[in-house]
Amino acid sequence: MKLKFAFFLLSLFIFQYSHAQSTASKNISTFDIEAAQLDTVKKIWLYLPHSYKNSDKQYPVIYMHDAQNLFDNKTSFVGEWQVDEKLDSIGEPEAIIVGIEHGGENRINELTPYPHEKYGGGNADSYLEFIVYDLKPHIDKTYRTQPGPENTGIFGSSLGGLVSFYAALKYPDTFSKIGVYSPSFWFNEKIYEYVKNAELNLNSKFYFLAGTAESEEMLPDVDRMVKILKEKGINSSNIKKSFIEGGEHNEALWKSNFAETYLWLMK
Repeated sequence: MKLKFAFFLLSLFIFQYSHAQSTASKNISTFDIEAAQLDTVKKIWLYLPHSYKNSDKQYPVIYMHDAQNLFDNKTSFVGEWQVDEKLDSIGEPEAIIVGIEHGGENRINELTPYPHEKYGGGNADSYLEFIVYDLKPHIDKTYRTQPGPENTGIFGSSLGGLVSFYAALKYPDTFSKIGVYSPSFWFNEKIYEYVKNAELNLNSKFYFLAGTAESEEMLPDVDRMVKILKEKGINSSNIKKSFIEGGEHNEALWKSNFAETYLWLMK
């Protein structure tokens, strides 16, 4: 693993709020919800489309990790994704975005399905149980959503990419639009065996993004996982793989490609 990748993981441990002014759009709100599975209270960031207040429409929902970095430069560690501004400018198709704040020093534990001998972790099952059995029912009850798997996505980067991919395997009847950015498949080899034995939703769509200047194992790991998905019966048209020349493991890479990924997943 390259030094820059290790530094990125370390930076998320020592996450701290910047002194920049808030850049969150007026379509963003937040609320707290108990996450009993994690013995904590989670702060949730919610993006509602422009048309939400003046319509009776129901909307697809995408769940995203590391909410501190999605919408607001004030709370991001090294720059936000500008998810709200990008979706405001795109217009159609519209979706509700549910951002889940990471647990600070517990981030690795929450976002990894299996432990690493050096970094620990391995509590993603509890994290996903919170999303599937508590957070999603609350969102579907409170807001006008299209709750079926064909209209529900999950999306993240780095460890968030890993747990998003794992969520598609563990809950194929819940998620079918999967954004997998710079996934940390290196964290534990068991993820490859898990996908080989998983019952997949063959209608799921997977968008993989990685940069050529990330860790040495990043691109081969993504290629390896895409090969397994195809062997499992996922049609090539439901898999998008984008390798960005010179792209590094950072928010700039993910931010600059979010809009394209969103449109591909939603079409």
